[in-house]
This record gives sequence, structure tokens and C-alpha cells, in this order.
Amino acid sequence: MMTIQQKMYETTVKAVGGRNGYIESSSPELRLDIDTPKEMGGAGGTGTNQEQLFAAGYSACFDSALNMVARMQRVKHEGTEVTATVHFDKVEGAHEQCPYSRATRGNIEVKLNVL
Repeated sequence: MMTIQQKMYETTVKAVGGRNGYIESSSPELRLDIDTPKEMGGAGGTGTNQEQLFAAGYSACFDSALNMVARMQRVKHEGTEVTATVHFDKVEGAHEQCPYSRATRGNIEVKLNVL
């Protein structure tokens, strides 16, 4: 039997300049400066970084899942809070070593196109 999947939501975010650039989307509009942390040899700055963005997305997703499971199991609670900590090791080799690539390997299709 074939299952037809219907897209519920899609978004696209463009990154320009890597660790010293910015990210932006058009719908809804989002633009954030990216700055390399001092600990990684950068100037620091007031921008965010990839590790903060990953931790934000992961903690928000996990907190939503936690609340859903609590509701499904009829567990009474007054709210939840999830904190995610992400660290970056000294590594080489983009796709093999990228923390995002390692975290999602095997469960998200990744296609690399170098232009």
C-alpha cells in the first residue's frame, strides 16, 4: 500500500558568509547576524552562532514533544522547560565532522551540491 505524504510546512533559510555572515529567510522574514565566538578565534560580536541556533531548535522541538506525550498520557503538569547544550569540537572535513551532519546522519536525506 502506498502512503501519500502531504507537505504540512516548508521553510528555507539562506546562510551567507558562514561563521562571520548572516542568515535570512523570506517567509516569515528572518535575518540574524552570525558571529564567530571568541572561544573559536572570532571577535565574538552580538550575533548568534550555529550552535545557539541548533540548541534553540532542538530544545523547542523536544519541549513540544514532551508536552504532546504528557497530554496523550494524561499526565498533569504545570509546564515544561528543556535546556539544550551544544558544543563544538576541533574537527576537520565538513560533512563528516559537522555536528549537524552527525546528529542527523541516517535519518535525514542530505544532498551536497558544491558550486
